[in-house]
Amino acid sequence: MNRYVKSATCLSLFFLACNPSAYAQSQVIGAPPEASNMKLVGWNDLQARSAYQPTIHHQGDRWIAYIGHHGGTDDIPAPINPLTGKAEPNGTSIVDVTDPAHPKYLRHIPGQAGKYEAGGAQMVRVCDGKTLPKGDRNAVYMLRTFGSEAHEIWNVADPANPVLVTRIGGLKDTHKSWWECDTGIAFLVSGAPDWRTRRMTQVYDLSDPAHPVKIRDFGLPGQEPGATGAVPTEVHGPISTGPQGNRVFFGYGTDKGGMMQIVDRDKLINGPKEPTPENLRFPEIARLPMSAFNGAHTTFPMLKMPIAEFAHDKDGQNRDIVMIVDEAIVNECNEPRQMVWFADVTVEKSPMMISSYTVPEASGSFCERGGRFGSHSSNESMAPVYYKKMAFIAFFNAGVRALDIRDPYHPTEVGYFIPSITAATDKRCVTSEGQDHCKVAIQTNNVETDDRGYIYIVDRANTGMHILELTGAARAVAGLP
Repeated sequence: MNRYVKSATCLSLFFLACNPSAYAQSQVIGAPPEASNMKLVGWNDLQARSAYQPTIHHQGDRWIAYIGHHGGTDDIPAPINPLTGKAEPNGTSIVDVTDPAHPKYLRHIPGQAGKYEAGGAQMVRVCDGKTLPKGDRNAVYMLRTFGSEAHEIWNVADPANPVLVTRIGGLKDTHKSWWECDTGIAFLVSGAPDWRTRRMTQVYDLSDPAHPVKIRDFGLPGQEPGATGAVPTEVHGPISTGPQGNRVFFGYGTDKGGMMQIVDRDKLINGPKEPTPENLRFPEIARLPMSAFNGAHTTFPMLKMPIAEFAHDKDGQNRDIVMIVDEAIVNECNEPRQMVWFADVTVEKSPMMISSYTVPEASGSFCERGGRFGSHSSNESMAPVYYKKMAFIAFFNAGVRALDIRDPYHPTEVGYFIPSITAATDKRCVTSEGQDHCKVAIQTNNVETDDRGYIYIVDRANTGMHILELTGAARAVAGLP
């Protein structure tokens, strides 16, 4: 290297070090992750499969991560599984994370053949048989989607050797379901063939996973068989507070025309079942319509939150809060900003938005990095370690964001982690004047936490699963030592 090139290189490195936003505009292989108050503990490549939902389950003295996957890509429709040496359609990864610094890949269960949203096995939930009212006490049950055509239940008591228990098929789509382990009631996002929408909800009793019992179909009036006129926007996913809370919060829409629906759980399960407009309205308590610009991917309830600012007020010291997360779906900011919203539903008939959060685009020139920029999902664990104190938001090319939500009227970012790309990270393209223009960027898609306080993020662009922990001020917010 001559002295002129060397000087120019040193000057460039100095410029990048002093101007992190310049460096941040494009990621390069070998560059360190970008982080504040969060650090990497461990990583697994997940066989370079595009990842959706991670669920972390404590099984005996082990911690097991179950990760759902999207379908394959045009370039690699069925990646090679190194454990079998065979090409397998993306499905479900099972990883032992007992030692989070050294996660061990145990098994891949193939999903539906297909590419992107058309295949895979995106969703996964896990319940112990000893918790389910009629389950086998020696079993651990994993509920997953099988592409767009079915829901499946597997016995994963031996996570390296899962066994299929039952299948609920004949569907035209599936997505983000919820399963109550203490009751066995499951709210399955499905596509019933005779309904007018791609996705609605089927309520099942899965208290005995080997013998599913269907309770009812549910959706918005106008989606049901035989209806006419405009079809309301499809459901994305529900979250139930169980029989004690007696509420189910449904999110409709993804990135536009969204809505949160508050439903009386008891009326939903025990009320009239025939899908008439009157019966579909019967369990509904209220709706919170969103802007035409935004949808509701995740509706995460945090009920009876103590608000320090209101501690001396005569009424309303505790509030019922729902965090609503939109999903960005278009690359390089070619859509309205998708973000995070906080709704006060204390007065259920009159829910109202009280605050919002987004990553400032200029903090990392995220619209120029490539791929999606905007929110997608939050952690959904209600374990005490973070519940009602912190939330973690998957923000695609802005990585994962750690929020202090103790005052939901003023959510504050206290940390972030943007993983490094690898040789496996897939490109993301936009089309301009008939030509594809592609960039490679992290696409942090989903996030979950465990009872120990570890944070798990998975990547849509095939970069794997990163296991993180909080440091500094963020750790203090959670009350961790």
